[in-house]
Amino acid sequence: MSDYLKANSPSKSVVVDSSAVKTAVENLEESRELALTIAQAAEERKAGEMVLLGVAEVSYLADYFVLVTGYSRAQVRAIAGAIEDKVEQEWQRLPLRTEGKAEGSWVLQDYGEVMVHIMMPKEREFYNLEAFWGHAERIELPESSASGGLAP
Repeated sequence: MSDYLKANSPSKSVVVDSSAVKTAVENLEESRELALTIAQAAEERKAGEMVLLGVAEVSYLADYFVLVTGYSRAQVRAIAGAIEDKVEQEWQRLPLRTEGKAEGSWVLQDYGEVMVHIMMPKEREFYNLEAFWGHAERIELPESSASGGLAP
């Protein structure tokens, strides 16, 4: 029986390219920096209850989720606009897709590796994405600086 196992098991070794691993780590760090830029733009528009979740290990959807609260439909739209403007200015990127801007109660911005959820308090409480993604890593945001923005 042992001859059967030897004959049918592959004996090739797998070579891991260290540059590919390094690139994946660099991409994750770049995604994190994009998520922090998004959080900073949201804070500049007085977004509340900001949460940054590292979902790369638990989801194929994105590397990070940024969850923020806006306290009026106008503020939700303003936060979404500020994020779009800042990311376009600093990263030369627009969201791949934006949903919910017309309604203004929950705006979703998809930047590929970063998903942004801007919600009114009622939607945030009802959908409770933090609990749904509770197994994801919660990333500490830098403390606000005296000028009102996030510290680098």
